[in-house]
Amino acid sequence: MHSSATHMDDLWGHPKGLYICFATELWERFSFYGMKYLLLLYLTKYHLFSDAAGLGVLGSYASLVYAMPVLGGLVADRFIGMSKAVTFGGMLLVAGHLGMAFEGEAARQTADGIVRDETALSVFYLSLALIVVGVGFLKPNISTVVGKLYPEGDPRRDSGFTIFYMGINIGAFAATLLCGWLGEVYGWSWGFGAAGIGMLFGLVFFQWGQKFLAGHGEPTEPARLKQNLGLPGLTIEGAIYLGSFIMVAIVWQLVQLTDTVGALLDGISLAVLAGLAWFLITRCDKVERERMFVLIVLTLSTVVFWALFEQAAGSMTLYADRATDKMLFGVSLTAAQFGAANAFFIFTLAPFFALLWTRLANKGWEPSTPVKFSFGIAQAGLGFGALVYGAQFPDQAGMVSAWWLILAYLLHTTGELCLSPVGLSAVTKLAVPSVVGVMMGTWFLASAYSSYVAAQIAAIAVRPASEGAMDVAAAAAGYTELFSQLLFIGLAGALALLVFSPLLKRMMHGVR
Repeated sequence: MHSSATHMDDLWGHPKGLYICFATELWERFSFYGMKYLLLLYLTKYHLFSDAAGLGVLGSYASLVYAMPVLGGLVADRFIGMSKAVTFGGMLLVAGHLGMAFEGEAARQTADGIVRDETALSVFYLSLALIVVGVGFLKPNISTVVGKLYPEGDPRRDSGFTIFYMGINIGAFAATLLCGWLGEVYGWSWGFGAAGIGMLFGLVFFQWGQKFLAGHGEPTEPARLKQNLGLPGLTIEGAIYLGSFIMVAIVWQLVQLTDTVGALLDGISLAVLAGLAWFLITRCDKVERERMFVLIVLTLSTVVFWALFEQAAGSMTLYADRATDKMLFGVSLTAAQFGAANAFFIFTLAPFFALLWTRLANKGWEPSTPVKFSFGIAQAGLGFGALVYGAQFPDQAGMVSAWWLILAYLLHTTGELCLSPVGLSAVTKLAVPSVVGVMMGTWFLASAYSSYVAAQIAAIAVRPASEGAMDVAAAAAGYTELFSQLLFIGLAGALALLVFSPLLKRMMHGVR
């Protein structure tokens, strides 16, 4: 009976629920990436922030948007379930992205300094806060639902996550091209507004597709959510939503305070590591403990990869804007649109990688997960090697060919395909079932550190504090120095993980 039901619920070899998650995440990523590559350009070009100030906001936002899934995963696991979390997160995201469409008045330079529209900036920061908390609810839980659609040991799981990952990047590709073009050519509000409409599509589609999720996203104790907390009409579920709006108010302030965010990341990470250590010691048997340990090591190793990869919305976007000849195939791109290269390479190469891992596994040649991670980190470093090499061949205006930036994105993408979908799958395979959501959140917490570090690193090549524009030669030289350091970091990190990969493979006890 189980086999027949499973067969009936399949479409093109995978559960139908996978495609609901695929489409929901496609539109969510459309909204996310629709504003991601515009963010720093918007602050530095429209509100006339210095590079350091703009990167500070980008670092605070990016780190918070990846840290929040730790709480979102915990709340879904323990209380409201994945479906309610995704729905509520989607509603916050729609509000946040549409709020960013209010751009206000452009900043202007006066004899007394720069005059900015503080009301518009306040709405901007509030919108970022809504997005941060919304992603916290949606991001870890939609991935967890995908993992739950496959029985333990199902060989289709990795390819299922790769398909899911393609949905992410189809949305990212379309959004970066469309919103990047609208934002820089027609006005920032057009780019940000289009991103919000995309999220609304995703939310509606997820509600329609609930019946295909086979109940995997429902709360484990629905009656508990209706328990009254002693105040008239205040249930546990209501308190969770109320607390979420209080969190929005807190994040509204934090997103403007980069140093405070850094200190908070330290505290949250230490608390999570302490909690996991307690769990490993008191709640796990030997096999579970060693698998969880490997998962923690892999998660920590991603900090190196994402610190390199997340230069895309920071130093690489400014490099595209200031030091790159933006002509490709006779078409002049905007700086933000270059971010679409990563997504384009993902969905064109993802089927190849899914097939590659399957065929290597059939022949007994598939690399272990730690080895795949080391390959990914190495390629992230080599991407910056391409930019360092390409900078030696500027044109007469001192601009670097756009093809070197495209090559860097290609190497970053092949590295990402070795690490990110494999890592999401590893969380669902190596984590003890009762803490899968927390471990998925911890995976994104590592990305939070990476994003914070990435913004700090990018400050090596910022504009002078006077906020005057760099000339092309000075911009290219500053970024080449930065990219040289990132090349070394990537190769060193990859080598260290490769050395320890045989030990980590043994501790995985047969999980690939």
